[in-house]
Amino acid sequence: MTISTQPAAAHTTKPLKSWCVYLIECRNGSYYAGITNRLDARYAAHVAGRGARYTRANPPLRLLGFRSFPDRSSASRAEWQIKQLPREKKLQFLES
Repeated sequence: MTISTQPAAAHTTKPLKSWCVYLIECRNGSYYAGITNRLDARYAAHVAGRGARYTRANPPLRLLGFRSFPDRSSASRAEWQIKQLPREKKLQFLES
């Protein structure tokens, strides 16, 4: 798990061999959660407007953090779980 307080342009991560759930703070103050096995490429797609529909309408401000999982199925379940949490508990989920 990594939590970043750096602006998006300054944040870099190493390629992941496993899947991860990531959390982005958008310019409107909302959080966006997603899954990927290539975090750098996926975040770059969000920034370029080629990511999810939500981040095209609400551009990313920064990558808040991520949590690794052994496979896509586990990451998908974790994504569903984090989306059910209230905003103030989403970062705590990444730390557990």
